[in-house]
Amino acid sequence: MRSTASRHGPLVVVGDVLLDVDVDGRAERLCPDAPVPVVDVLGRRSRPGGAGLAALLAAQEGAQVTLLAGIGTDEQGRSLIGMIEDRMDLVPLPFRGTTVCKTRVRAAGQSLVRLDSGAGAVPDEPLDEDALAALRNAGAVLVADYGRGTTHNASLRRALGELPRGTPLVWDPHPKGAEPVSRTDLVVPNRSEAAGFDVCSAQSGTPSVAARALLKHWECGAVAVTLGADGAVLVSGDGTEDITAPPVSPESVEVDTCGAGDSFATTAVLAMSRGASCAEAVTAAVEAAGRFVSRGGANQLSVRLSTADSEREQPVSRFGRATAFDVTARVRHERGRLVATGGCFDLLHPGHIRLLERARALGDALVVCLNSDDSVRRLKGSGRPVVCEQDRMRLLLALEPVDAVAVFDESSPTALLDELRPDVWVKGGDYGGVALPESDVVRRYGGCTEIVPLEDGYSTSRLLTSLRAVG
Repeated sequence: MRSTASRHGPLVVVGDVLLDVDVDGRAERLCPDAPVPVVDVLGRRSRPGGAGLAALLAAQEGAQVTLLAGIGTDEQGRSLIGMIEDRMDLVPLPFRGTTVCKTRVRAAGQSLVRLDSGAGAVPDEPLDEDALAALRNAGAVLVADYGRGTTHNASLRRALGELPRGTPLVWDPHPKGAEPVSRTDLVVPNRSEAAGFDVCSAQSGTPSVAARALLKHWECGAVAVTLGADGAVLVSGDGTEDITAPPVSPESVEVDTCGAGDSFATTAVLAMSRGASCAEAVTAAVEAAGRFVSRGGANQLSVRLSTADSEREQPVSRFGRATAFDVTARVRHERGRLVATGGCFDLLHPGHIRLLERARALGDALVVCLNSDDSVRRLKGSGRPVVCEQDRMRLLLALEPVDAVAVFDESSPTALLDELRPDVWVKGGDYGGVALPESDVVRRYGGCTEIVPLEDGYSTSRLLTSLRAVG
């Protein structure tokens, strides 16, 4: 089935918006009064979730986006609005209650627990004219249902059912949400969601069987059941069935799949808005979701809320008062290339400057991973650093090649790199031929390591030796 989209207009994303928060830390010991891990918090990051994430992903792809959603007036709601208002048009739906917030506590890349708060929802009240006009003028519509009441709204359902046939409608469903309207061109549940619907829960079978049962029950155009790393199975109203597998990954690695479904649905609706068939859209969506996960999933869209030991100061850079994670998010949004390098940078000298210049030339922004004072002392001895970390940060940020600085306490920046996921990791030439622990991390998420030559005749140790000789 091929979409006949001939209308020009924004992509309208309609659904439930959540606030996703990740608390990142280290878990190296157990609590003395219970067999549970103690997590030392290193940082907090937040991002829009649900329909907000789908809308943000579409805007990142260059689409003109209108988000039709209910958002609370509480602090979490204000935080959400601040993250999305400059990326898209926001048309509010009626909303009652507090903003839903989902907080994951993570250590070493693994989720330990998720804490859910907030019970706000969109009530069944008539939509205002602004919301109805947004749907009438849509070039394509994506429904991102997270079971919080939006899809139960009768006025919204009527408007979706009355969309012109030339306007693609893709529905990402939820077992706690309402059923897709029969006007829907493509419904995209994942495997567990498909099994959770009443029409499938009473029977067993393959994803193909579930897709056919859902297609018959919903009377929609097509159903694609997503299968994670195994791709997706698509069943269309004309009886055809397609199974799409993702490209073979060169190695199996631990990944965070959060947001993969939103990436799939967003890619599918954008492809159909450009005239792709359901089969073509699903193929593109499988490939895009795989790339999305390999690049770090939803984490790449997160905004850093705090840093290790809570409040290390981040001096002003050319990006404003921006942390390394803010710069990373901006580069990703602009589809640029992020470069990172690291070191102690104690007593800056021309060799440092040349390294930073060469690193910055490899991409669109440079983040310096800086050893903390404690880290430097462990590596260099009790007499180092000569310059404290706050002053080293200020000096680095005053340099033209540097866009942001992130401080780490460990001996190696591997954990920090796993969060930032730069496209290029740069080390100086004196590491040539030596196995770098950072290289394994960078290679796992798809980045590369570059060794650049050092400027002859310069080193901090040599400077200190000369100063002692003069003294």
